[in-house]
Amino acid sequence: MTQTDLPDDDDVVIELAEIFHLLGDPMRLRIVLRCLAGEAAVGDIAASVGASTALTSHHLRLLKAARLVRFRKQGKQIFYTLSDHHVRHMIEDMRDHIREPDHD
Repeated sequence: MTQTDLPDDDDVVIELAEIFHLLGDPMRLRIVLRCLAGEAAVGDIAASVGASTALTSHHLRLLKAARLVRFRKQGKQIFYTLSDHHVRHMIEDMRDHIREPDHD
């Protein structure tokens, strides 16, 4: 990375730090990983991550505010998915990075 590649806007740096802070919570990361599989109802996400619907909804609101997930309503149900391909690539790239053997 060259000096010109570094973000020169403090707002960008702060927002990036907030996103990584959000993803540093294991429950929120599990929710995002669940959303990699595709759209799901809040109750289904809660069941798959082993949390209550209320707690899952709280985490989803935080993730939505950070633009990591988006939702759609169908009747009384709310379905969540990853917000876009950037989020998908970020998570998949980091997962692949972790799975790589050490090159020391």
